[in-house]
Amino acid sequence: MTEPEPTSLERTALYKSLGNPLRRRILEYLGTHAEANSTVLAKVLGESSGTTSYHLRKLAEQRLIEEIPEKSGGRERWWRALPFRHTTPDPAAMAPQEFAAAEHLALLKIDVDADLFRRAHREYRGPEGWAQVMRAGAWMTREELLDFVREYQALLDRHGHAREDAPEGARPVSLRFYAVPDAPREEPAEEVARSLPGSPSQARTRKAAGRSASP
Repeated sequence: MTEPEPTSLERTALYKSLGNPLRRRILEYLGTHAEANSTVLAKVLGESSGTTSYHLRKLAEQRLIEEIPEKSGGRERWWRALPFRHTTPDPAAMAPQEFAAAEHLALLKIDVDADLFRRAHREYRGPEGWAQVMRAGAWMTREELLDFVREYQALLDRHGHAREDAPEGARPVSLRFYAVPDAPREEPAEEVARSLPGSPSQARTRKAAGRSASP
């Protein structure tokens, strides 16, 4: 069954959670180590178990993590991360609070992505290595670009695995994708030249204008 679209308030809460430094560290730990409880996280992250327990509950409310019932008992609750996919809506359609939370999260992501970009260059060992760097450009219509994005997501779904289903030798890999159209192109050189004072076309225009203005 298709999940209902989140409301603006729900998206705002999500962006605030993902932008919270401690919650980000909790999610990173669960992504790497698969599971943890508040005591483990408190020790690893240097926080009290009460603090980590609170943030775990908040992450669970937003369906970013879930309890592991077979490992939990009494006050000992173990958690694991859930698969997550979210498409940010058009910022122009956001309420002010949602926009502020989304912008704050985006700035945090830019810092993380810049670090990954530098790592990719440092760790690049040729076209057969683990670290890969690629740049490209092409002329596309908007519809072709959107088709490309959908096919990119389909490739991720086809070649990627959930942690529990990953084959031997698989490693977690960070991938980033962005597409940006070039700024509007300048006028062709010949059109610019024709617009310059003293050009033959300008002279013809002045001459024609003089004829039409004469009695």
